[in-house]
Amino acid sequence: MNITIIQQEIVWGDKAANLRTFGNNVKSLYGKTDLVILPEMFSTGFSVDHPEQAESTEGEAISLIKQWSSEGNFAIASSFMAAENGKSYNRGFFCCPDGTISFADKRHLFIGDEQKYFAAGDKLLDITFRGVRFRLLICFDLRFPVWSRNKSGNDYDVLIYTANWPKARIDAWDALTVARAIENQAYVAAVNAVGTDSYKIEHNGHSAIIDPRGKLLTEPIPDFESGIRSIDIDLEMLQHVRTRFPFSRSNDDFNINV
Repeated sequence: MNITIIQQEIVWGDKAANLRTFGNNVKSLYGKTDLVILPEMFSTGFSVDHPEQAESTEGEAISLIKQWSSEGNFAIASSFMAAENGKSYNRGFFCCPDGTISFADKRHLFIGDEQKYFAAGDKLLDITFRGVRFRLLICFDLRFPVWSRNKSGNDYDVLIYTANWPKARIDAWDALTVARAIENQAYVAAVNAVGTDSYKIEHNGHSAIIDPRGKLLTEPIPDFESGIRSIDIDLEMLQHVRTRFPFSRSNDDFNINV
């Protein structure tokens, strides 16, 4: 299984520009990978104070995602600004080449405007694609280990975080992405944006794919620069780690109430 991450600047609020630039990068990968992961709210940026930019799951952004996925013969994962029943959501998606697409909304909304304008989700996005089990979570969800928890030890193989994580707290991003890989004995594919958002907050990236022992597998992308990285994950190694050190047998039992 080959996984590709795209770290890219998002033009906040300019859907046409973002769909064009992400489209160019995605198309350059046609036939070369199995999964492409984009930053959070790839089509609009984190402009949550402009919910009028939200669209349905039949809108332009998702229609293009389905097209790119089909033409490239790979899955695409990220989130977009969704509108449904008069509410706005930061909606994660995992789109397969055959056109099937799964959705789940961001559970932990960031303090401030996202909580003001958006509604929180209440379910996890778990999907199996080409024999690999994935869970997709969104940005601030990273800070909440229970929501990320590989409870059975085999809930997923790869934990995806799509994000617009700021430079001011990038040390937390670096630490928590590694921690989530180690504590869940899973690969983590963490994709962040770069650039300056509508709140004048800087984002410097630090996107990475991390193995279940906490080792960074991808070559670092320089701060504030766009870049694409691909890596083959090793499910045999993952199973070896889980079998050799079956830490999940000691997991505390719990229930999540949402």
